[in-house]
Amino acid sequence: MSFQRPPAGPEGLPPEIAFLLDEGVDARLLARAAAAATAAGTDAATALMNAGLIAESAYYAALARALGAPYLDGPIPFGLGLRFPDSLVAGLAPLAPGAVAPWVLAPRGRAIADLLDAAGRAAGHAAGHAAVPAITSPTRLREAVFASVPGQVADHAAHDLRRHGPEWAAAPEPAFRWLLVLALGGTAALCLCAALPAPLARAVMTAGQVLFLAMATLRIAALAIAAPVAAEAVVPLAEADLPVYTILVPLHREAAVVPDLLRALSALDYPAAKLDIKLLLEADDAETAAALPRDTLPARFEVITVPPGGPRTKPRALNAALPLARGTLITVYDAEDVPDPGQLRLAAALFARLPARTACLQGRLVIDNAGDSRLARAFALEYAGLFDVLNPAFARCGLPVPLGGTSMHLRTVVVRALHGWDAHNVTEDADLGLRLALAGYTVGDLPSPTFEEAPARLGPWLGQRTRWLKGLVQTSLTHGRHPLANARRLGGLETLCAAALVPGTVVSALAYPACLAAAAWSFLVRDIPAAPVFLDNLSTGLAITLFGTGLAALVLPALVGCARRGWGDLARSVPWMPVYFLLVSLAAWLALIELVRAPLRWNKTRHGLARTSRSGRRRRAYPATACDTGT
Repeated sequence: MSFQRPPAGPEGLPPEIAFLLDEGVDARLLARAAAAATAAGTDAATALMNAGLIAESAYYAALARALGAPYLDGPIPFGLGLRFPDSLVAGLAPLAPGAVAPWVLAPRGRAIADLLDAAGRAAGHAAGHAAVPAITSPTRLREAVFASVPGQVADHAAHDLRRHGPEWAAAPEPAFRWLLVLALGGTAALCLCAALPAPLARAVMTAGQVLFLAMATLRIAALAIAAPVAAEAVVPLAEADLPVYTILVPLHREAAVVPDLLRALSALDYPAAKLDIKLLLEADDAETAAALPRDTLPARFEVITVPPGGPRTKPRALNAALPLARGTLITVYDAEDVPDPGQLRLAAALFARLPARTACLQGRLVIDNAGDSRLARAFALEYAGLFDVLNPAFARCGLPVPLGGTSMHLRTVVVRALHGWDAHNVTEDADLGLRLALAGYTVGDLPSPTFEEAPARLGPWLGQRTRWLKGLVQTSLTHGRHPLANARRLGGLETLCAAALVPGTVVSALAYPACLAAAAWSFLVRDIPAAPVFLDNLSTGLAITLFGTGLAALVLPALVGCARRGWGDLARSVPWMPVYFLLVSLAAWLALIELVRAPLRWNKTRHGLARTSRSGRRRRAYPATACDTGT
């Protein structure tokens, strides 16, 4: 719904900015903001501040003078009844007895015009100012609330999901208990199979082989579903019909990429008046805080420092900001991301024509620095298979999709209904994808690229991949507590897809070296005997088929992804993928160890080290060398 504009003030300006003429603000600047607001279908005050035409603090100080109200710019003495997030959502908080006013108000949008109109109608009446609220800026109010009730903020960010949806939250019990139960259960199953009569044991083994074959076949079947990397023609929304869009960007020790990040966010093709960009900092990250030019950032950028607390994870930071999101749609970008400038417009247009059941659109993540090393090339191939082939295919079939940690675009109302992200899961994106499916929502494909930086060295890559696989184990344990109920809720094919992409990914990685060694031994060293009876050959035949199908399921999506991206040079590196998956297996075993020893450890990946850029959109972090300059 478009913003309903109140009657114009002096010189035809909207009342929410017309009073600034008396403050000496240039009328041409105000007219520019009014025109932008009309085009975007929003209020002129937001257009003025979000475009950086006036500082937020200066605007609200002027508003307080126009209203004849006190302006609070320093510490705010809150009274009883202050609550997070309610006070910030309302923009209204109680002040302590004896303060300059009973309440402090940080109005936005139409509320500003209403306040000015009420003040104008009250002019000339004999009335005291005891009931007049004090005025402050939304940023100052948020900073003061976070400083006054940091425990409430930290508790909400860490425990809101567990409090309201414990069955969907990571178990509070130590992970080793669940792993011990699984290990004992697996051992008991093997012992039982060994004790079974030969025909029954063969049947059990065959059933397991068929299950894993079905999972591998599902991945191969996805190759047949068209999912071009360029979006089909979509009728764009008119400027006034575009929704407010919230962008959450968690930052931790990211000072090196702050300039590139701000450049990428500023390049987004979306009305500034309808952007709500929140840069999320940890309380002890002084380096990143110092790199952010807070004094010169337009009001559409909001720097939020998350209060100290545990666990120290990305989803906890996201949860702290979720209640403050002003957008109808919300997305998450990582610090090193360079999204396509038209991504938000495309997502908004697709959401407008999709049913409400489609709660999320997953963008295409593209590794940009594939030229940095052989490891980065393998990473790029893996992402091409996942985000350009598998995920789009499953999304088009309405199957569960483990989301990427960035460029997933969501309906804000749905994320809030699901109580945000699981702060205790270190792969919160995959978990959210499964929770969306369990809640009856689907994920759609967003054919718009976001360029990312991959670790080019083994150490950082191994730490990152260990965290991802640890989170997949956490997700498997969380949603595996009630397997039958969740399977009934999802449906047969959906359950198979979820099992293949989450626990199946981990089990495949764990078993890969043993399967590879067994296959090499069987094919290269010993003969494979042929029994005279068909059923006696079935298990061996399925094992051979499963190995070939599994290998194809790992390699073919990368080849198809390269074809869709036109990456003929990268396709030549596909034969190295079986070696790369040995490293993935190492990370999987390390993930199990870390899940027991440090389940909430967040292995930080350092960014800003890329030396190459396939897209040309990323500025090189390293200075030019003699070889680069040709000298």
